[in-house]
Amino acid sequence: MEGIASFSCLIKQNAKFLGFNDCGISPVQHLEKEASRLKQWITSGLYGQMVYMAGHFDQRVNPGKLVPGAKSVISVLLNYYPADTQKDKEAPNISKYAYGHDYHKVIKNKLNKLLQFIRKTYPKVNGRFFIDSAPVMDKVWAARSGLGWIGKNTNLISRENGSFVFIGELIIDLELEYDIPEKDYCGTCTLCIDACPTGAIVKPYLLDARKCISYFTIEYKEELPSEMKGKFENWVFGCDICQDVCPWNLKCLPHDEPDFNPHPRLMEMSKDEWFNLSEEDYKEIFKNSAVRRTKYSGLKRNLDFIR
Repeated sequence: MEGIASFSCLIKQNAKFLGFNDCGISPVQHLEKEASRLKQWITSGLYGQMVYMAGHFDQRVNPGKLVPGAKSVISVLLNYYPADTQKDKEAPNISKYAYGHDYHKVIKNKLNKLLQFIRKTYPKVNGRFFIDSAPVMDKVWAARSGLGWIGKNTNLISRENGSFVFIGELIIDLELEYDIPEKDYCGTCTLCIDACPTGAIVKPYLLDARKCISYFTIEYKEELPSEMKGKFENWVFGCDICQDVCPWNLKCLPHDEPDFNPHPRLMEMSKDEWFNLSEEDYKEIFKNSAVRRTKYSGLKRNLDFIR
């Protein structure tokens, strides 16, 4: 066990060397409690048009379905909190996570290096890395790995890093030393629930995606519903309201990941420039951003909706 403990420490040290802000490890288990909650969430239709959330149920609650013989989930956090936000306070807003390069590529590159580091000692280890693109309950595994707790707004909250963090996982068939899950420190606070302009957090720890601004501005593919008019508070891609009001984010430190730095023009864009955004400018400013997910037509739809 001493060898397992020391190698687990080496994995965490290497994760920090690669730029991750935190790393924790949990044993692979069938997520019985979470499976029940997920099934109820799906049955209630709270996922809206995100049909992929209703699929691959067995894989979501059992990592062994994704990596045969899986024994350990290595979870990592990467801070994306920016040093600066958009200058024009009246301009349309995009979520901070989309300021820089698409995080999927950035984190997958780092996780791949972490896997290669493990294989230098255990060449035959079987593993896969994931970042928000496969049926993995990343917030659950991060919480089980001691990296934070899932707050009332359903985001993972870290005592050291707040909630403006990306989560990634490396699932491997190697036994390691495991961390203790974090406690829930939300207490009696309901700031996130009270601040949501659309009432998407229907009760503590339960999100109705069909009411969420992020859902409407990114996932929703049809004409935006008229009953939501005037409720988006200038958000046109994602929404940070429930995170901005969270007390655990009051002392967030800016990230030091160069790939997350915004395009120089993005922070300077005025309200008028946003509403007159051409497709050419869109392609230049958001060339490597997650904003490309909604396409130019989707962003224009969102802009027209809040005009």
